[in-house]
Amino acid sequence: MGLSVGIVGLPNVGKSTIFNALTRQQKAEAANYPFCTIEPNKAVVPVPDKRLDKLGEIAKSQRVIHATVDFVDIAGLVKGASQGEGLGNKFLTNIRETDAILQVVRCFDDGNVVHVDGSIDPIRDIEIIEAELIMADFQMMENRLGRVQKAARADKAIAATLPTFEALLNHLGAGNMAYKFKEKDSDQGRAVFKEMQFLTDKKVIYCCNVDEDGLLEDNDYVKSVKAYAAEREADVVKICAKMEEDLNGMSDEERDEFLKEYGVAESGLDQIIHTGYHTLGLISYLTQGPKETRAWTIHRGDTAPKAAGVIHSDFERGFIRAQVMSYDDYVAKGGEAGCRDAGLLRTEGKEYIVKDGDVIEFLFNV
Repeated sequence: MGLSVGIVGLPNVGKSTIFNALTRQQKAEAANYPFCTIEPNKAVVPVPDKRLDKLGEIAKSQRVIHATVDFVDIAGLVKGASQGEGLGNKFLTNIRETDAILQVVRCFDDGNVVHVDGSIDPIRDIEIIEAELIMADFQMMENRLGRVQKAARADKAIAATLPTFEALLNHLGAGNMAYKFKEKDSDQGRAVFKEMQFLTDKKVIYCCNVDEDGLLEDNDYVKSVKAYAAEREADVVKICAKMEEDLNGMSDEERDEFLKEYGVAESGLDQIIHTGYHTLGLISYLTQGPKETRAWTIHRGDTAPKAAGVIHSDFERGFIRAQVMSYDDYVAKGGEAGCRDAGLLRTEGKEYIVKDGDVIEFLFNV
């Protein structure tokens, strides 16, 4: 499994600039006018993880393979997108299968950069976007309900889901986000939510696009976004799109020095990926050997067999045991042999909960 993030926002708030900067590829055209992005831009980005290089060096691996994040950037949404205004609503289907939504909001003043609504108000912008996402979910649900009603006449199992469909349609129609639906965790609710992939049920990360001064200290715009996000129990990242653009083409050493000058600990890419992992409860375990060293993404709390299944379903089905070392032990002891000699190579069974940074070899039989 990998992390996938859909990027949304009003036109001209810096979405495409941030996409370009995050992916270090100029795939998305960026310009000072609305609707610059007319096709969804997609990119696969490696997850920064310095542990892999060290692990690969000790294991003398031929290659090092990072976990990846898929970013999808769609055209800017505007008020009325669900009724055909603008272009963004056309591409919402491209982010229905993503794990999380990164909502970019402009949090800086600059008279030279136009705003589609003529003024800077990040909370208004967020509410416009979320209203359009609700309406997109409502329209999808409305279309689906007609087919469910027809099928329910001949199928009792489908008929049993009908009240949930109708209640959820009313819930969305009243301007409520899907994640707030009271019956979401009922048997019928889980079935409906799994099928529909609601945009307003996805985890959201609010991305404040600030100027260089805003990086050093939260301005009033950022403070308002953080207060709004806290009510929703959502995460916030703060990025200067202009600065992120400047990072393109720099070496790792140059980038680290540049960030230090601004008093920033992480690049925007690192912030978003680490926040995405936190938001979705994801961790990475590691495998190593002469052929490759690799990171694998799993959910926090996954057992060893489930973690093994990320490599291949046969690993989970035929799981016998896992040979586990911590990353710190592996480095301190100079590899697997050193861990074994020191009694730090553990044998774990089916109930073992995999931890972030575990270095694992799975034994299985199918």
